[in-house]
Order: sequence, then structure tokens, then C-alpha cells
Amino acid sequence: MASFPVINLEKLEGGERSKVMEVLHDACANWGFFELLNHGISHELLDKVEKLTKGHYKKCMEERFREFASKTLQDVSKVDVDNLDWESTFYLRHIPTSNMSEIPDLSDEYRETMKEFVLSLEELAEQLLDLLCENLGLEKGYLKKAFSGSKGPTFGTKVSNYPPCPKPELIKGLRAHTDAGGLILLFQDDMVSGLQLLKDGEWVDVPPIHHSIVINLGDQIEVITNGKYKSVLHRVVAQPEGTRMSIASFYNPGSDAVIYPATTLLEEAKKKSEVYPKFVFEDYMKLYAIQKFQAKEPRFETMKNMESAVI
Repeated sequence: MASFPVINLEKLEGGERSKVMEVLHDACANWGFFELLNHGISHELLDKVEKLTKGHYKKCMEERFREFASKTLQDVSKVDVDNLDWESTFYLRHIPTSNMSEIPDLSDEYRETMKEFVLSLEELAEQLLDLLCENLGLEKGYLKKAFSGSKGPTFGTKVSNYPPCPKPELIKGLRAHTDAGGLILLFQDDMVSGLQLLKDGEWVDVPPIHHSIVINLGDQIEVITNGKYKSVLHRVVAQPEGTRMSIASFYNPGSDAVIYPATTLLEEAKKKSEVYPKFVFEDYMKLYAIQKFQAKEPRFETMKNMESAVI
């Protein structure tokens, strides 16, 4: 099997641009994941985000998780492993509106640092979307426009910690799923591993590289590209030692954005059954909320049936 795709974004500016774009295209078409180095976000900012995130977990969330873990594992035979994730999380919204001031227990320093961090991530997300457009032969800005709806794209962050698990053979850190949205940017722990993706029927580790940003594609990219680029199943494997930090930011369509395959990418679709559905993103999310940990293909089929019913 080919090695996990790692892309040095600095090389876009030199004579290796075409080679970098080829690697990016292959990663989007065949992996659904890639890892970025020299992405433009300073190491100092990343180090600060990591320090404050881990400090916040220890101060405000670790004890609560220990209580949950103790209660959950009192009788392992009664644990519903099919509906359990070994993670401690909170969520931040950034655009179109922010909830940063409403999250309890965040220090002012943490809030300000996260604001700076997510602004950098938003810029990186939009840069990447345009690189995808370039590889697909779409006009610059097409994907951002497709995501926009009436109020622009949405952007939010899931801050997670995956504590050590005494039963990693039984419990997943996070069950296998594809992501519903658009482009996901992950700043993950470089000391504790656990993230895996499904590639050619095998689970492959996403390597933890210091100061990297991991990118994966959501279901909406697959729809807009009519399957040229893929979202893929991924999971977090619980570890017996070490707490794994994960900060995943989701650059998604607006709730009223109408998602459908780009017309110029439909030339290879030989019959109607090969064309992905057209739908309102909010409708897809309602279905995803029920079926997150199920295969994506039935979701696409359901949206196609809804589309036919409307027509």
C-alpha cells in the first residue's frame, strides 16, 4: 500500500508545484485524507493552542470524565459499546455567529488564542478549497460559493480529548464514520496516536506529525465532485495510556445551501444512477444526525429519493 500522503505547502511556490498538485489530487481521489506541513500557521500559535487545550482539560474536564468512566465500567457486561465513544468534548461555533463567549470555564487567554487560531484555519480552508477547484477544473471560488447559502459557509470546532481506556479492545475512542460536511482541518496530538482511516479494506494509521494539520474531506465534497473526490470512514482507537488531544474544525456549507454535483464534472456519468443527489444541506444534516455511524451510501440514496419525490 502507498504511504499516507503528506504535503509540504511551501513547495506550491516553487518548481515542484505541479508535483504537489498531483499528490493533492491523488490524496483527494484515493485517500480522502492528507497531512499538511508548512501550512502557514505558526508553530508558536500551535504550541500555545495545545498547551491551553490540555490545561483546560486537566482543570475543567478530566475529573468529570473520570466519574463517567468509573460509572460506565462498573459492570462491563452492561456497556453498550455500539453507542459509546471514549471521549471528552466541547464545541465552538465561529461563523456565521460565535458562541465562544458562552462556553463556561474558558480563560480569556484561551478564548483569544482560539479566535486567532480559527481565523488562520479559515484562511487555510479557503486556500485548500481553491486548490481543489484548480485540480478539478472548476473556477476559483466555486466550492466556497457552493457552500455559501444565504449567510455564507459555517465554521465550527470540536475540541476533544481521548483519555486512557482500560478496555481499548472493547470500547472505541470514536466509532467509525464519515464526516457530513465539507472540509475538516485537524490539529492532533503528536505524542498519542489513535486516528485511523479505512483504505482498501484495511485500517491505516494517520501519523501524528509535530505541527502538522490533517485534512479530510466530508460528504458534501463527494457530492459536489460527483464522486471524483471521496469522504472516507475513519475512527479513533482508544489507547491504554496517554490522553490524545484532537481539535477538529469543520468548514461546512450554510444550512440553506443547495448542494449538487458541479455540471462540468458530470460528463463521465454515463447514466442518471451515477449522478449524486441535489438537496438542502440542513436536510442532509437531519438525516446524518440519526445515521452518523452508518454507511454514507444509503444517506445519498435517501436524498436522491427525496429529490425524485419533489420533482
